[in-house]
Amino acid sequence: MALVKENLHVTLARAWEILEENCSSLSVESCPVQETFGRILAGDVVSRRNVPHYNASAMDGYALCSRMTAGASQSTPLSFAPEDAVWVNTGGDLPPQFDCVAMVEDTSTDRETGIVVLAKSLVAGENVRPLGEDVFCGQVIAREGDTVSPALASLLATAGVSEVDVLAVPKTLYIPTGDEIIPLEEWLPMDLPPSGKVGESNSLLVKGYFTRWGFPLDIAPCLPDDPAVLKQYLSEKAPLYDLLLVGAGSAKGERDHTFTVLEQIGRPLFRWLLMKPGRPASVSKAGKCTIINLPGFPMSNAVILWSLVFPALNLLQKGSFDRNRAIPDALGAVGSGTASLLTGCSSSYGKEEWVRLKCVEINGEKRTYPLPSGASALWSLSESDGVALLPLEAAELPKGSTVSLWFLRQVPWERRILFQGSNDPAFERIATFVKQAGGELIARSVGSLGGLAALSRGECHVAACHLLNSETGEYNSSFIRELFKDNIENLVRRLVFYRQQGIMITRGNPKGILSAADLGRENVSIVNRQPGAGTRVLLDYLLRQEGISPGMVRGYENQSATHFDAGNKVLLGFADAAMGIKSVADALGLDFIPVTEEPYELVFPKSFEDHPGIRALLSALDDGGWRDMVDRMGGYRWPE
Repeated sequence: MALVKENLHVTLARAWEILEENCSSLSVESCPVQETFGRILAGDVVSRRNVPHYNASAMDGYALCSRMTAGASQSTPLSFAPEDAVWVNTGGDLPPQFDCVAMVEDTSTDRETGIVVLAKSLVAGENVRPLGEDVFCGQVIAREGDTVSPALASLLATAGVSEVDVLAVPKTLYIPTGDEIIPLEEWLPMDLPPSGKVGESNSLLVKGYFTRWGFPLDIAPCLPDDPAVLKQYLSEKAPLYDLLLVGAGSAKGERDHTFTVLEQIGRPLFRWLLMKPGRPASVSKAGKCTIINLPGFPMSNAVILWSLVFPALNLLQKGSFDRNRAIPDALGAVGSGTASLLTGCSSSYGKEEWVRLKCVEINGEKRTYPLPSGASALWSLSESDGVALLPLEAAELPKGSTVSLWFLRQVPWERRILFQGSNDPAFERIATFVKQAGGELIARSVGSLGGLAALSRGECHVAACHLLNSETGEYNSSFIRELFKDNIENLVRRLVFYRQQGIMITRGNPKGILSAADLGRENVSIVNRQPGAGTRVLLDYLLRQEGISPGMVRGYENQSATHFDAGNKVLLGFADAAMGIKSVADALGLDFIPVTEEPYELVFPKSFEDHPGIRALLSALDDGGWRDMVDRMGGYRWPE
């Protein structure tokens, strides 16, 4: 059946309506009480027994008649013959002739005669759990719609309930597809995977969310980009499952056959969402089976799991879902809140857009900034503190805008500090040692000048720089004076180390590059750093010394945000050379032409000296474990 044209590119709200119209709840099934944990009750449950079902002692002690204890005290103790004071253990059956229990601590016993001496008077029912104290026979002990917790499962068993009616759990199968994917059992042992191939990791993502949600999931073998194979497989599996998830093949590429197959075997409900990422998703029906086509990129895959799969599972199980709770429940959000943007955020007008966010508190204000937004960016998803779903009408959100977000983890607001500034792989490794010292360090690589500027605007706690003044040969000071002017006395400057800066080149130096002068040759291409980066400032200085204008350098306009990014572009052949530090060249197996040794310096306001995160950072800088790690990397020298 052809797709109805009006259903192309639906909003999320409309997608939910379509799911509600086409996903009905499954049947009710009986479940042994031993297997009920996490299941949803299909009706009220009534206790079959009193709990406890007898008068039980609440203490270790002696069962007594309360009227016979009247007047007993420390000064006037009473004695009881063995037949009038019978020993009972905690939880033991109280003999019918007795109505109270004296704690052993309030008694003494003559071992020869068995006479019990009581130093405290008691009232009827004291230290006794009466019949039905917890639950009475016939009492409703659980309600329809309750999820069976460990405590409830135990109560059901104690109350004599052997089976309960529960909502059937949807049977789901995830089907990874694509000629480019390699099963993990083959992928993981590979030293160097083939170009153009990727490990099939989306199944881990899907399985992880299903486990979090409490739903079972089967995973199929990887299927090739063959429409005949996919059609046969889906036709076989659709009658056996309530929900099929087909991974990838959802776009319009030459190998994207999934939607065509879905049109052949069933009834498409909609194709594509007004959402970024996640646009190339579709929902179909094949008989009673619901089929959701998930995009192949991990982040796109994840947002469809949150947006469509989780609501569909709830509809199939319960017949409904809470629109206000669907997304945060799918995310496993630990809360929600607002924060102001540290940087502007662009959004695609007319599409709801997911943004991954990192959060920090600076001078009492909660701030946030977006992480890389690519649909394939797994790191930003795992690293994010929270996510926001920007509305259709959002376009440009300027710096300072308030964003509402769902938190994916508890943010350590009080001990977290934000670092902005020069990228350095050795300094990046200090984060673990900061955490061990009781703080938390998060970092944005924005270049030396960008970091100092952010610090001057109150947009971070600490910055790092290695900026060369080409006129004086001085590092950092002139730039700090310019940005902070009268506030220099309120700054703390900490020299971390000296590092070797130079030119990273392909192993074997096939282009015969010997100095910065060679970067102006027509047969040499470079990758540069972003404006404001100390490494770019150094490159510009070297080029001026050689009389080379930027326009004469092939690739001058190509930018990388980190030393490793620049080095990898050289390693992969996208450029012949890049300015960078020796430790990165060594790590990537590149040749290195030393140019200078530069100071890498931290700067932060004195007002932050007592911040737990700053104290932890200063402690970590002197940590022997971190220093040993830096020494092993090479290319660094500690200040004397």
